[in-house]
Amino acid sequence: MTTQTPDTQSNKDRVFIFDTTLRDGEQSPGATMTLEEKLQVAEILDDMGVDIIEAGFPIASNGDFEAVVAVAKRAKRSVIAGLARAIPADIDRAGEAVRFAPRGRIHTFVSTSPIHLAHQMRKTQDEVIEIITKTVSQARNLIDDVEWSGMDATRTPLDFLARCVDTAIKAGATTINLPDTVGYAVPEEYAAMFRHIINTVPNADKAIFSTHCHNDLGLAVANSLAGVIGGARQIECTINGLGERAGNAALEEVVMALRTRADAMPYHTEIESTHLARASKIVSAASNFPVQYNKAIVGKNAFAHESGIHQDGMLKNAQTYEIMTPESVGIKETTLVMGKHSGRAAFKDKLRELGYELGDNAFQEAFVRFKDLADRKKHVYDADIVALVDDESGSADDRIKLVDMEVVSKTGGTHRCDMTLSIDGETVTASFDGTGSVDAIFNAIKQAVGKEPHLVLYAVDGVTGGTDAQASAHVRLEMGGRIASGNAAEPDTLVASARAYLNAYNRLLIDRGQAAQGAMAG
Repeated sequence: MTTQTPDTQSNKDRVFIFDTTLRDGEQSPGATMTLEEKLQVAEILDDMGVDIIEAGFPIASNGDFEAVVAVAKRAKRSVIAGLARAIPADIDRAGEAVRFAPRGRIHTFVSTSPIHLAHQMRKTQDEVIEIITKTVSQARNLIDDVEWSGMDATRTPLDFLARCVDTAIKAGATTINLPDTVGYAVPEEYAAMFRHIINTVPNADKAIFSTHCHNDLGLAVANSLAGVIGGARQIECTINGLGERAGNAALEEVVMALRTRADAMPYHTEIESTHLARASKIVSAASNFPVQYNKAIVGKNAFAHESGIHQDGMLKNAQTYEIMTPESVGIKETTLVMGKHSGRAAFKDKLRELGYELGDNAFQEAFVRFKDLADRKKHVYDADIVALVDDESGSADDRIKLVDMEVVSKTGGTHRCDMTLSIDGETVTASFDGTGSVDAIFNAIKQAVGKEPHLVLYAVDGVTGGTDAQASAHVRLEMGGRIASGNAAEPDTLVASARAYLNAYNRLLIDRGQAAQGAMAG
């Protein structure tokens, strides 16, 4: 795949996919990723044909800068973008980070709406125009590929927005992004905004126009598609719709909507859609954000049918209730039940079928966990194996590890947890009574560690049906202004809860540096 630029683009119906999972997606509270996790996400995005990967916000911290550099050095086909505010130091830092990529991009932004100018920027319109001229010119002197975004474009008067766009293109911007930063627009007016700007700005043909839609009203995908109908040819999106507040437009939904409804929207992308399910799993595991069961395209139930009427129709003709095939997005239609008598070859084949390619050590560890699970469960389903492989609640690098735990519960009586942890290699024991078993477990951990993180979220789901189903526990903690999420899957709900809590706590201990303020471009 060759990513086209405004000068080389020959197909007017080609839509470029700009993925910002590693930047806007990671800004979701609790979605912080490690360097290795970012590299894994970037690799699947590159492999699936994403045109531009926004790898991070280089000025935010040394960790962010190093992550952008690392992604840039490993890039094969994708353009690697770094975000920069309209500040000279930001632009220089972004340019320094993306220069390691075969093809890099500086993405700079400034607010344009009256409410942002009055309360956030505290600048006049003329001052904003001057800022655009200086910063876009600075970026273009560093690199040929420059994207400019007008933050809160959908609440900006069209005459001023057109003036900003004209200024940015004259200063050297090759991509113009008009984001719906707060998810306020509706499709008709978003499409009309693009038509007006493209028809009004004299040099609009010298740039590719881009959408960037947030999902506050649940309209991010609809607005993105409307923007394309209005003339945009780049869509900014994230895997699983990950992003601040209610999230961004979901890459998998945008891609499959364009492919499935080409009759109504005659545009195309270069995304290899069979990678979508795997990309969703990788991002979910890295960000510790579970995918809702009924999530379009990649959700657990996206291709599941329980209704008798639906099942009857599916048996006669799959198209009665499926408008796309599960294979087209990388999901297998059939389920092979695995059990304790299954060997390594069958397990490896099942992993390959589910989209996993594990190294020898990771495979052996997963196989041991699988056999242990199979001894405790009558049937091991695909969803059990996915949870087992994606469960990253324990790592050799974890500072706090669960060694042993005993919980005593009594109806109307005391719930007690006796726990042994390994903290930085030293054995620590703790005992605590609680109002319930989980309360006792969490308090025992806090007693052993000597810290008091705030529990933001605790939830438990059954991975499959039945009383022997694995429990998938989700914990979100806040401490010192930082938020981290943790997941764990175990047949024992209490053990899963303890491991998920420790997973979140270990993530809180990762030193990521201090992020710069205002790291939001859409």
